[in-house]
Amino acid sequence: MNGSAAAAGAAPGAAPGAASCRFAHYFVACGLDTDTGLEPDDGAGEALGQSPVQRCFKSKVLVHYPQTTDRSPFNQEAVNMLCMPKGLSFRTQTDRLDPQFHSFTLSSDDGSGSYGFVQTFYEEVTGAQIITAMQTLYRMHHMEQHSASSSSPSSSSSASSPSTSSMDSLAHSLDESDAESLAGAAACLGCVGSFDPAQDTLYVSKAICLLTPLPFLQASRQFLSQLHQAVTSPAAPPLPLESYIHNILYEVPLPPPGRSLRFHGVQGPILCQRPGAGELPMGEYPLGEAFSLLGVDNVVRLLTCALLETQVLLCSHDYQRLMTVAEGVATLLFPFQWQHIYLPIVPAALHHLLDAPVPFLMGIQWREGAQRSSLGLPHEANLCFVDIDNHYVDAPEDLPMFPDQVELIQELNEVLLRFGLASQGGVLAKHTSSSPQLSRLVLEDLMEDSRNGNLGGEELAVLERLQALAQRCGVGKISAGGKTLEHVFEEEEEKLKAAKLNVQLREVFAGRFAAMFGRYEDFVIHSALDFDSWLSNREGTCSFDKGSFLSVQPATHLGFVSRFLETAMFSSFVDAKALSRWADRDPLQQLFDSRLERERLHDADEEDSRNCCYRKCTSLYESAQAIERRLLKADHTAIHPHLLDMRIGQGRHQQGYFPKLQADVLAQGQNAKKWSSRVTAPRRAEHKRSTVAEHSGVDSGQRHKHTFARKMLCQSKLLDPSPQAVSRTHKDFVYGLLSECRLKTKRMLMERIGKESVELGQGEANITGLLEKTLIHGLCDLLERTWGHGLQLKRGKSALWSHLLHYQAAQGKTETPADSPESNGSDHQTFGVGAVVLRGSLTHDMRFIQTMSEGLSEVGQARAWIHLALEKKMLSQHLKELVTNQDLLRQLYKPHAFLLCEEEREQLLFHLLSLNTVDYLCFTQVFTSVSIPYRVVIIPMKKLSIAMTTVNPWVCVSGELGDSGLRQISKNTQEIFFQCRNLGRLSTLELGQENSGLLAKCLIDCVMVSNEITGHTYKFPCGRWLGKGVGDGSLERVLLAQLMSPGGEEDPGRGAGTPPELASPSQSVRTVLGSFGIRSRMLPVEVEEDLREAANNLVKHFHKPEQERGNLTVLLCGEGGLVTALEKFLLDGFRTNRLFQRNVFVWDFVEKAAASVETADQRGDLLGSTSPKGSPCDSLCNYVNAINASPRNIGKEGKFQLFICLGLRDRLLPQWLSLLAELPLAARSYDEGALLRDRAAVGSLCRILHSLNEFTIALETALIKGVHL
Repeated sequence: MNGSAAAAGAAPGAAPGAASCRFAHYFVACGLDTDTGLEPDDGAGEALGQSPVQRCFKSKVLVHYPQTTDRSPFNQEAVNMLCMPKGLSFRTQTDRLDPQFHSFTLSSDDGSGSYGFVQTFYEEVTGAQIITAMQTLYRMHHMEQHSASSSSPSSSSSASSPSTSSMDSLAHSLDESDAESLAGAAACLGCVGSFDPAQDTLYVSKAICLLTPLPFLQASRQFLSQLHQAVTSPAAPPLPLESYIHNILYEVPLPPPGRSLRFHGVQGPILCQRPGAGELPMGEYPLGEAFSLLGVDNVVRLLTCALLETQVLLCSHDYQRLMTVAEGVATLLFPFQWQHIYLPIVPAALHHLLDAPVPFLMGIQWREGAQRSSLGLPHEANLCFVDIDNHYVDAPEDLPMFPDQVELIQELNEVLLRFGLASQGGVLAKHTSSSPQLSRLVLEDLMEDSRNGNLGGEELAVLERLQALAQRCGVGKISAGGKTLEHVFEEEEEKLKAAKLNVQLREVFAGRFAAMFGRYEDFVIHSALDFDSWLSNREGTCSFDKGSFLSVQPATHLGFVSRFLETAMFSSFVDAKALSRWADRDPLQQLFDSRLERERLHDADEEDSRNCCYRKCTSLYESAQAIERRLLKADHTAIHPHLLDMRIGQGRHQQGYFPKLQADVLAQGQNAKKWSSRVTAPRRAEHKRSTVAEHSGVDSGQRHKHTFARKMLCQSKLLDPSPQAVSRTHKDFVYGLLSECRLKTKRMLMERIGKESVELGQGEANITGLLEKTLIHGLCDLLERTWGHGLQLKRGKSALWSHLLHYQAAQGKTETPADSPESNGSDHQTFGVGAVVLRGSLTHDMRFIQTMSEGLSEVGQARAWIHLALEKKMLSQHLKELVTNQDLLRQLYKPHAFLLCEEEREQLLFHLLSLNTVDYLCFTQVFTSVSIPYRVVIIPMKKLSIAMTTVNPWVCVSGELGDSGLRQISKNTQEIFFQCRNLGRLSTLELGQENSGLLAKCLIDCVMVSNEITGHTYKFPCGRWLGKGVGDGSLERVLLAQLMSPGGEEDPGRGAGTPPELASPSQSVRTVLGSFGIRSRMLPVEVEEDLREAANNLVKHFHKPEQERGNLTVLLCGEGGLVTALEKFLLDGFRTNRLFQRNVFVWDFVEKAAASVETADQRGDLLGSTSPKGSPCDSLCNYVNAINASPRNIGKEGKFQLFICLGLRDRLLPQWLSLLAELPLAARSYDEGALLRDRAAVGSLCRILHSLNEFTIALETALIKGVHL
């Protein structure tokens, strides 16, 4: 049964919470102020060459009721701009005079928001002064046009549109001598924009607006439409318009949550409703229309851009379309909230906000057929440009796909299809109804059942609702089969379908976020003990374990999720979770958490999130049913409009003119005492909330400070068009950019240092590489926004690359092409004996980027340049050089630009300089197909450097992305230049010689390889002989890379950001066995510990995500690797007849063991003559023989290394070691206490090696080249 409203609004000031529980806060009327007359709107963006009738003039707020409220102060200038974004518009009888509807959002300084709903229509101008002023302006315009057409030289004048003075006296401002010149004005009558008061009727726009705390789109639109229809109707409304306005301002309350409310407009009842607990927040903007305007694919792309906080710019000729799309995106973000500039409608006077160097979601109105280039956008590198009218979305070029995007689009299309919307060429088309007679038949049946008394309560309520709808359309009674009745029913059905479609589309996206972040609470870090410590350390601490969260995500989701975790909306979401320990929980987050809990109860099966399949939303029917119940039957009815205590003669109806409202009856409610008792419940609830806050120990001011700390600028400041406010706004942008740079560089340093700790074995493995790429992408975006702030002269989409091109042109000098490293000797920096590092200049790096064959756009080239400069540790230095040309800066930028703020600019460069303390390989690892010049220098031992003149060495450099192939070095030289495809991070180098010449042997200290583009230098330590008859007789060696710190000549590890890679194996083994007695220093327990550590490193390597794994060759063959550890194991207690025990090689023992096995096998006395084919004996002999038969001359150390690597790869190594320990040869070759003769030690070693059998080991080509097994 319908009842009265549970709570009603009270007069302003009656109670602190009175305004917040009313349906509407304010009623506003904007239009032409006849007292001030015509004032040109300088910010409207209209050309002075237009006819005065086509220009825009300043509008004013004529009236607003009430004057103010405690909870929502009235912002007159902002409301005026948003009600009439382009100011006053004039029309004549030849123009279209259709009323227009649009809406807007408005936020106050405390963050509370309200919605404005505006009905704009045209009234006839009756004031003689306005008509005369318009006539005068038109004559002046015609005179200027006539002067221009006669080619008379004249300077542009502002007389056609004075900017400050009133137009009332313009009729007297013309000199009488100009009368003849103006006589021809009549000849232009009838053309577009002409005006003659004798023949034309002048109309001016007026707007009536309703400001509400919630987005009651449909109800507010109906109310304003009925008000306008009452004004244009020849018959007077039943009551004065003041009665209806007073009723909705003071007597219509907000519907309670989960209930619907009926109130009355001028011509009939109006229904509004609010979602209940557990339902999605209120959102009445028609998502079906947004999907129809853009298409499903484009909406998903647009939402992805919003989630990743790119700059989003909406364009349309219709203000309401801008609002529909913007609000649609905002509602689909649940449970997250947009944290940056949100202006779905940007008035013409505020187009300077397009300069904002921060993420924004803004909309601008433009003429149909306008081009994007006409906007002069300074930021396009990370801009999502949406042309709503042409169904076009231009997203940033590197936008990742939304998780499960294909399945999501399919589910959305299924939902839309159920409501009669099908995709046609990417745009939705509406199906016509298949049974147009159905609604009439249903109504006929309802009427018949009503007359026979066969209808119950529900059916009668529906019939009563239909009767009210019919009355609203002008029909007194329902007539079966009447066209008006059918139209009413279809209209109501369409509204219900739109509401159900809205909630179902939102449920689909809410279900997606629930699936993606269902376990987010497990990764929230609660480190603070109290609120004060949390608030003071919030920037310096991490509240969410991003690495662990990413590690459980599907690989296809990582591109999107890794970037989303860095957004302000996700940070705010996590902060709210942390803050809930001391304060009231955020309502949206509380709703999201309750939904997650409900899903866990119904789905008890724990499914691996990395392998889970797409699950469609299961709550579509339930959510649609709840909203259908509220819309079909009103739960509450507000008090009806009634006659007010008005003076006689007030409120008279004059068709076509909105009346001058009686202020005394609208300025305050007449029933304040009567309705004030109705707000006691909200007041009690508010008191309860404040009490809870007090007991929680959180000061409300502190909580408010946190809630809006991320919102750098409140909307009220942005909507102030005064020059002082604009200057303050852009100064705040400058401070915001500097703060963002400080936080980003700090986060990048912490992330990189954390990765280095992992590489040093001091931390847990996580997805650091992915996070690093995400942070570098964020840095590129920050620099683009910084260089785009205040930019007024730009080439292409990238602001930074445009500046670089201008700088390059200003230099006026040519440089050596980047692909000719031989000619860059003057740019080389000597490193050791013959080692060099290239230090390219800014323009040199630019030229290299321009010659890259990757087909990069301007944005791509700018990001490649940033990656290269960051890897070279030259980013701050290059940018500093770029901004030293002050003349160029002043030419390219407006005075308020960040780059013209010297102090802030220097601080930004200082923050960027801090990135030089760590090493990045971002260019090398991202631009993998580019051709890179390399320089290789062989450095012999200083005392024997003359030996290099007698050999013909060759090298083959290998990296993560491939190898260079064999590169021959000419005799008598120690270096070579070559160019090849990017090898990535270098890992190994094969060094060999042809064994020709008189003294074909040399002692190599190391080999240096430098990347001539990035400046990175790799050291490949050797310390061994290369030649026959010395050392192990090797003619080839495989050396391991060691990335050098720039300028770190003597100690490559000192001062390096990243830890030095492990040394080559030959050098490390010689460190242990360099002289007699060194072996005895390695205790057996130490050798076993080294083995366990080497095996443990391999296990950790394979348990990391694949993209985070380091170089396996280093773990196998490097210092501290498995090969070295096993060599120590086998050398322990090894007997030798060599003098001083130098040049002891384990491979000698392995060869003898294989020979003894073969001999024993031939005699049949091994293992009791029962050795089956394929046993460890056979495999040992086969592998040793294959290694010895290899055409490569890798020496005994290289052969042992290959033996161990192949045995580990093929899972044979534990069997071989057990066999070697059991052979009689072991007893003859090893001392009694040797590890190989200790059964317990051998058993422990075999168990360790068995633990590695579960991993698939892929060996580098450089290790196994020439061996086919």
